[in-house]
Amino acid sequence: MKRGNFVRESLTGTKKEEQDVKKLQNGISAPMHTYTDWTSNMASKAIKRKPYAADIDRSEKQMEATIPDSVREPLLGNSTHEPQSDRYEPTLQPDLWDGKGQECLGWIHLISTFIARSVRKIGIAISQFGSLLARFFRWSCSSHGSHNEQAILVGLSPIQEERLKFLRQRLNVPFDSSSMKHQDALKELWRLAYPSRQLPPLKSDLWKEMGWQNSDPATDFRAGGFMSLENLIYFARNYPDSFHSLLHKADGKRAEWEYPFAVAGVNISYMLVQMLDLQSGKMSTKASSQFVQLLGEDEMAFDNLFYVAFQMLDAQWLARQASYMEFNEVLKYTRIRLEQELTIGSISSVQEMPSFRLLKR
Repeated sequence: MKRGNFVRESLTGTKKEEQDVKKLQNGISAPMHTYTDWTSNMASKAIKRKPYAADIDRSEKQMEATIPDSVREPLLGNSTHEPQSDRYEPTLQPDLWDGKGQECLGWIHLISTFIARSVRKIGIAISQFGSLLARFFRWSCSSHGSHNEQAILVGLSPIQEERLKFLRQRLNVPFDSSSMKHQDALKELWRLAYPSRQLPPLKSDLWKEMGWQNSDPATDFRAGGFMSLENLIYFARNYPDSFHSLLHKADGKRAEWEYPFAVAGVNISYMLVQMLDLQSGKMSTKASSQFVQLLGEDEMAFDNLFYVAFQMLDAQWLARQASYMEFNEVLKYTRIRLEQELTIGSISSVQEMPSFRLLKR
């Protein structure tokens, strides 16, 4: 039997089978002999549709002829027709530890060592340069400050400049208990304060009656220095009535715990030095500038201002009915009042200040 006839008969039989199935689905029952014939035909046709071995071999050969060569090639590995040049051949890296590699590593080590040492030296040089630069700026600032001070002094008259210089020399002298000059000055203050009394030793509890805190007055001068003792002596000599009135607390209603007279004088001296900015010499405030003008008219302007301040402090003390613990507050108020009186108008001497009339000669 030929293959074409076999396929044709198979298709014809299949169509008849489909028709019979449709009849069964539509509820049309075929006669019994028809169903038997149908089953026998199906079996015979199935036997007819079984392919022979020769047909199977022929179909396999046709399929092999249609398969391309690219499909038959293996997925990995080299085929027999692969060109030799297209094959993967790993390249061998040169050995880093041969003679040239070791030489390169030696040079790299030398260069890195040189760079590290250079960086260290550069850092040391920069730090040294920074310290030198800081010293230069400090010197420049100090010289600039002295230049500004000289510029201020240039605006002064020769007599003002000379008296200001002498005043600075005075305030830089500390009290020295071993100096005969300082001992004599302290004895002079006692005689001015108590003319009818015998002079006590330099270390005695009698000095506390004047207002020193210790039996040795030398321990109470501190920042006031020797100039504060000179201020008290000048006060006693030139304004004796006011001096004795404050020393003995003769005016007004006094507190049970009064301020010590002598120590208060030392504190007033130091307050004036700060207010007038005499230690720095900058004269940057209005009060200090006005005071320099007063020096041109009065060589003892500082000493006269001391006594104005002392009298002003005592007046404020009585007005507040203050006690010993309020001394610093009263001293601050006294400084504010003095600054105001020095700058309120054009005054040519301490005697023109409004508070000067409080002094008793």
